[in-house]
Amino acid sequence: MASVKSDLEIANLAYKKPITEIGSSIGINEDGLILYGNDKAKITYDFLDKTSKNKDGKLILVTAISPTPAGEGKTTTSVGLVDGLCSIGKKALICLREPSLGPCFGMKGGAAGGGYAQVVPMTDINLHFTGDFHAISAAHNLLSALVDNHIHWENSLEIDPRRVTWRRVVDMNDRSLRDITCGLGGVGNGIPRQSGFDITVASEIMAVFCLATDLKDLEERIGNIVIGFKKNQEPIKVKQLNAQGALTALLRDAFQPNLVQTLENNPALMHGGPFANIAHGCNSVIATKSALKLADYVVTEAGFGADLGAEKFFDIKCRKAELKPDAVVLVATTKALKMHGGVKKEDLNSENINAVINGCENLGRHIENIKKFGVPVVVAINDFITDTQNEHNAIIKFCENLKVSCKISSHWSDGGKGAESLAKRVVEIIESETSNFKPLYDDNMSLWEKTKSIAQNIYGAENIIADKKVRNKFDKFEKDGFGSYPICMAKTQYSFSTDPLLMGAPSGHEVPIREIRLCSGAEFIVVICGEIMTMPGLPRKPASEAISVDDKKNIQGLF
Repeated sequence: MASVKSDLEIANLAYKKPITEIGSSIGINEDGLILYGNDKAKITYDFLDKTSKNKDGKLILVTAISPTPAGEGKTTTSVGLVDGLCSIGKKALICLREPSLGPCFGMKGGAAGGGYAQVVPMTDINLHFTGDFHAISAAHNLLSALVDNHIHWENSLEIDPRRVTWRRVVDMNDRSLRDITCGLGGVGNGIPRQSGFDITVASEIMAVFCLATDLKDLEERIGNIVIGFKKNQEPIKVKQLNAQGALTALLRDAFQPNLVQTLENNPALMHGGPFANIAHGCNSVIATKSALKLADYVVTEAGFGADLGAEKFFDIKCRKAELKPDAVVLVATTKALKMHGGVKKEDLNSENINAVINGCENLGRHIENIKKFGVPVVVAINDFITDTQNEHNAIIKFCENLKVSCKISSHWSDGGKGAESLAKRVVEIIESETSNFKPLYDDNMSLWEKTKSIAQNIYGAENIIADKKVRNKFDKFEKDGFGSYPICMAKTQYSFSTDPLLMGAPSGHEVPIREIRLCSGAEFIVVICGEIMTMPGLPRKPASEAISVDDKKNIQGLF
């Protein structure tokens, strides 16, 4: 078998057009771009304003089955699909999230696609890119400093140091920062109190950044963030600290969407990057809405499996931004299905039809879940070179029984040409079927009932459970006027349950709720389930050990 080039090797060999040419292909002149070198740029506010009256294109969501160590290739398929759409003559654009440094140096790796379905420049995108995450971290931590400073100097707002809920963030996996004590060392160092760090992608500033429609909306949302409470439990908002202007100033440039390109020189917007297991898992609203004004078909993705990313895309992003998706592509691989069917990772290269069929239980649950939102769905099998025709046939037959199309897509090895069949089917579905999109639950349901609806209807759970302290917090948020907010579930991505080892499609389990957090700027409630952490840790052997700079000053080992 011929050697297979690594993702990094493929990316380094790619021919990249000047980013001005990529912009020109979707109607953006040079004045509409702020260049970051020759291969990446930000789109100016002036240009975005000029496109606001354009007709919207069609919106396609790419999501996936529950992730496994075998991989599903959701981003890879998203890139392959947009290249496939362009290959069949459609004016298409992709909207992706920016990767976090945490997974790059931890376990998951980068998030720029793979094989011959990537966005480039891959190393820049996976590392510092245009500095958006640094700006978000700086804005978040400025607010942390301002809160502690206010408490230090007279505390005219009467903030209770024991009830400060605003933590700090860093874009890195660092378990030692989960719980800290700050303000030690004497009077001059502030008031001692317990706090902690989350990873930047779990920051409410990140959520607000990704849900705001314009700079004014961004500033208003930041002003509405609750940072803590008085002793009488009255909430304190950012605007009472008069901090919203400074935070918006730090975010002004970052808030402009980033333009890059695929390996096949098709345009891609990458902007914002909340995780879907601990946050709402979608790229920015401003990028998605801008893309819809620039292309006939817009492909976007939501993080992790459809039970997390897709549910939040529908119930949070679409609800807040008034988006109406036209079709959903659900990604799976034979390897991942075999893992859900009970096969160990080291045995995945052998044909196992029974395991594929058993694993399709997970695929089927996701299909039925997506149908609950009223959006047409097509299954995409991200083709591996070790897949067999018999395995593919088993998946296709399973999908046929559910009256759902299934297309084998070889974009990883063949680029856009390998995704043409998938692209044609997506277009056919959009043109022939009407999307009747609706969220899973109504705004006027109680926060507890919304949470239970997600657990029962999406996770297959029998019920949700929480201790009295958590139940009381649900009630308090209702009384404080936040009862209309949607729910953002923080849960393991590996299972429909809260047990990451329980694969397939478990049913009848209970979903234990450990904590809930108010995000009044983002306008949702984070419900933390099981043992999920908002600050991940590094694995025993982190990916950083393989990353270096060679003698030619090229980055190696990034995947």
